[in-house]
Amino acid sequence: MTHSLVYKIARALLDLPFTLHRPRRPHIVMTLLVKNEEQMLAQQIEFHHALGVDHFIVTDNNSTDGTPDIIRRYQEKGWVVDVIEEHATDYEQKAWVDRMVELARAKHHADWIINADADEFWLPACGSFPELLKDTRANVLAGELHSVLPEESKPWQEWTQLVRYVDDYEAYGLSRFSIFERQNKKVLHRSRGYLQISMGNHKVSMLPHIERRADITIFHFNVRGREQFMQKMINGGKQLEQHKGRHGGRHWRYFYKLYKEGKLAEEYDRVVGTHVRDRLLSEGYIYEDTRLRDFLEQLNAKER
Repeated sequence: MTHSLVYKIARALLDLPFTLHRPRRPHIVMTLLVKNEEQMLAQQIEFHHALGVDHFIVTDNNSTDGTPDIIRRYQEKGWVVDVIEEHATDYEQKAWVDRMVELARAKHHADWIINADADEFWLPACGSFPELLKDTRANVLAGELHSVLPEESKPWQEWTQLVRYVDDYEAYGLSRFSIFERQNKKVLHRSRGYLQISMGNHKVSMLPHIERRADITIFHFNVRGREQFMQKMINGGKQLEQHKGRHGGRHWRYFYKLYKEGKLAEEYDRVVGTHVRDRLLSEGYIYEDTRLRDFLEQLNAKER
């Protein structure tokens, strides 16, 4: 389902009297674009459902692992309400997410939409999304991304070290696209007034556009060890080479170029700061945050 921008503007103008309506219990839909995410997809869905996300719309882009089986499991539970099997091999991420937003809005009558990736865990400080959204007069809320440092001796659910931005990456021998780079915000938004989403879901265009910062920590497992990193950057780079636009995915293009030069494996250590980890820890660039680990432990205990 796609609509022209002109159509969306006309629709948003008609919606204006209702755009900032505040239902007592907003209907919240999360969209997910996934590819080979069997490692954490089930817990990602369970986590956000526990925090008040009502339904999920998933686009599966040619997964070859157990991801489709996980999606079917949550379809049977009634949590995943739409699945799009996207077989394209280019990377039209923006268009694919837009398609899910339109489904959430028109077919599933979402009040609020969260456009996420399977490696993101959105945690509102207030403890639930309905509580966060019920009184806001904004139609866009921005949360802070925080990269989680890989601790490869432990399961990812037990990783508790987050990282801060390192301005002078060269002084620490870090990659220009290390996990210590400046983190972009991510946004959730109302369905009414929606015009278009940006590449990476970092921005959204709305009519009107009333954006506020929200106390949301987004735990981002963008790097989950050397093997996962290598595979992700190779696959993403191949797809971006076929992408008709040259915007977005700068880090993938950078890493894919290194892969073709045979230098990607050595770059991994510069991405996660392997050789300067003690220094980064002592200087406060690595810090402890146990909230996600603790929440997942409680969630798993309830399931048992």
